Amino acid sequence: MNPDQESKTLLDPAGLSGVSRRKFLKFSGTLSAAAVITGALAACGGPSSTNSSSGNGGGGTVPDTIEATLAFTLSSGLDPMNASSAVGTAANQHIFEGLVDLDPITREPYAALAKALPEQGADGLTWTATLRDGALFSDGTPVTAEDVAWSFTRALDPANKALMAAFLPFIDSVSAKDDKTVEFKLKQPFALFAQRIAVIKVVPKKLTGDAAAAKAFDTKPVGSGPWKLDSADATTGLRFSVNDKYNGPRKASAKKMVWNTTTEGATRIADIQGGRVQAVEAVPYINVAQLEGKVEVEARQAFNQLFLLFNCSAKPFDDKRVRQALHYALDKEAIIATALQGYGTAAKSYLDPDNKDYQEAATVYGYDPEKAKALLAEAGVKDLKFELVTTSTQFIVDIAPLMVDQWKKAGITATVNTAPSASVYAPAPDGLVSKDSFRVLAASGDPTVFGPDADLLLRWYFAGDTWPKNRARWTGAAPAKAAQLLDQAAAEQDQGKQKELWKQVIDLVADEAAIYTVLHTKIVTAWDSKKIEGFKPAATTGLYFLDAKRNA
Repeated sequence: MNPDQESKTLLDPAGLSGVSRRKFLKFSGTLSAAAVITGALAACGGPSSTNSSSGNGGGGTVPDTIEATLAFTLSSGLDPMNASSAVGTAANQHIFEGLVDLDPITREPYAALAKALPEQGADGLTWTATLRDGALFSDGTPVTAEDVAWSFTRALDPANKALMAAFLPFIDSVSAKDDKTVEFKLKQPFALFAQRIAVIKVVPKKLTGDAAAAKAFDTKPVGSGPWKLDSADATTGLRFSVNDKYNGPRKASAKKMVWNTTTEGATRIADIQGGRVQAVEAVPYINVAQLEGKVEVEARQAFNQLFLLFNCSAKPFDDKRVRQALHYALDKEAIIATALQGYGTAAKSYLDPDNKDYQEAATVYGYDPEKAKALLAEAGVKDLKFELVTTSTQFIVDIAPLMVDQWKKAGITATVNTAPSASVYAPAPDGLVSKDSFRVLAASGDPTVFGPDADLLLRWYFAGDTWPKNRARWTGAAPAKAAQLLDQAAAEQDQGKQKELWKQVIDLVADEAAIYTVLHTKIVTAWDSKKIEGFKPAATTGLYFLDAKRNA
């Protein structure tokens, strides 16, 4: 991932659920959400600056505070039903638990609030889970099966328009059988059930039971995770303290945690070099060599992608040969070498090559400007000119002029219009993508913070209305076929057959190129292993300290 990507709000999860874009912006990218966090939490003792001290304790004692600098600012609330910002989702992994959670590093499911992974009934449509003994929220109240059932029910209630609902279309009902046992009834079998329910974090029903309570909860969350949030500020970051009520498998090994937040790569480099923090995310690619040998630096292949999205209802982009031509005209290896210092991978599939479900697409867009010219000629297109809209994510900004120059070699002329993602994706008539004049978008996205499986990642852009229909104006038999195949794969219990169905979707979206990947980036993380033990870098946005402790 580029060091200065704006925020997870670029991903717009509303594209999955059919949630209105206005509702999405409310929760995941607007200044009003950030202002709520600042006013409500910073007033209660939030960080007054990014110069947070760990209180080293003097006399050679081990510090009791983990300190880090994240690459994004807090741009959403923290209610896990809707939280989607990079900082919010990372924070929630420390504050809340699901029945099952995905390890942020390995992405493998493990029993969190549940005693063990859920068990499937003989009918294939019933699953049960039992809560671990003695589980408490950070306010000291017991976690009950009713809280679990409520957490799912409120997210699935259409009236709440929850972002997480899009990931759970297979659930019919969730109920508490007793204080410790939760029962799920499914509409159809879903082979990935045990890991998918990790998208729902459990919240206290008494604190989220009505609209007023939920609004307050969005800024002052209470969970059962190993950490509790003490304060948050949209400008300067978050402070946590250990949840001494937690009795689960990932106990905190420090007393406090401070997250500074900045989009400035130079600030993050100064923080880790100067010893102010023990870890930073999204190291600018140009600074990697500067840190090597001084601290630990690791690059991990990510799904995070640069994609092109077309207005498929506007000529000539209603012809897939024109969309394909723009992909063939891009020298991805040159782009990666120049703009990403080599920290990226040219797309050979919608999925990144490190994904366990990876399969190469039948159509791979290698660099072939002559083929691009031939496709344009077949489509009857001469002297193609258009405006390329881009988000202001730094690596997109860096790459855009390179794409424009390469397109010129195929006789294609593009001008660039760059804007913040909130302006790009704003509701009609203000959003750039919603305007009738819109033609092509270059942007980034990485939904793997919610899960890495092919079903989730493919549904992100190719199910629901917001991305395929409303933004790409991609309609007709092809998107309908993609949705049908995804539903078939979701119900398929045979892994081999499921993978075959996913391959059909991967091939279809590559061939159609309505919304399609140009390249996948790598995420570079730096940390001081002399001062923090047990920390590992993630292949998605955020820093995670569930197994970390200060040791110097």
